Amino acid sequence: MSVPAASAAWLLLALTALWAVSVRVRDTSIIDVAWGPAIASTAWVALWLGPGSGARAWTAALLGAAWGLRLGAYLAVRARGRGEDARYAAMRAAHGEAWPARSLVTVFWLQAALAWIVSLPLQLAGSSGTPLAWGPWDTAGAWTAAAGTLFEAVADAQLHRFKLAPGNRGRVMDRGLWRYSRHPNYFGECVAAWGFWLLAVGAGHGWAALPGPALLTFLLLRVSGVTLLERHLSPRPGYADYVARTSAFLPRPPRRR
Repeated sequence: MSVPAASAAWLLLALTALWAVSVRVRDTSIIDVAWGPAIASTAWVALWLGPGSGARAWTAALLGAAWGLRLGAYLAVRARGRGEDARYAAMRAAHGEAWPARSLVTVFWLQAALAWIVSLPLQLAGSSGTPLAWGPWDTAGAWTAAAGTLFEAVADAQLHRFKLAPGNRGRVMDRGLWRYSRHPNYFGECVAAWGFWLLAVGAGHGWAALPGPALLTFLLLRVSGVTLLERHLSPRPGYADYVARTSAFLPRPPRRR
């Protein structure tokens, strides 16, 4: 079985099992915590099944694990004690008793499909039929993925500490990396994704892996990331001024007003 086929089967099986857990605990939002680890796990499928078990495959597996497990742990800590996310709670209320069956297809299987596409660089970086020697693309990819993971981790940590302070309730986070970008965590995640793609380029699979980072960038910018969060935060006092002086995505010095 090819690595992409095995990864698809693994993601479908794992997220179907997670769906069964979500039905039991009545919390569909556990899928959010699993998103990063699910993507990262495909690199280990590639390491196990693929012939390219050298430095590139191990680099993809270890960097993928660092990114995915860190993100999963952060989201788990953030969600602790909050119950089901409001988005999923609204869907549950709208669909009633049909929600468990609907969520299998519209949430868990959909997420499995998206995770499979996004993880293509991790799958293909370690699955070359004729493994290529480590080269400049791999070095650039490893450093880019590591830098993106670190950037995202720092942004998340800064936001988490800001939210823990009682005096910051209702205030706009505009410190640290958030002074230069309104969504530095999403920027870091995109950088990491393109770093994984560079590893796939080093393996000779650049075109085949391209849908992965392209889809993730589109999702973060236009679907579930920047656009959705901006809509939610826009009524907050002071946010319009923050928007006027701060880049939406690419970090850059604040604009003077």
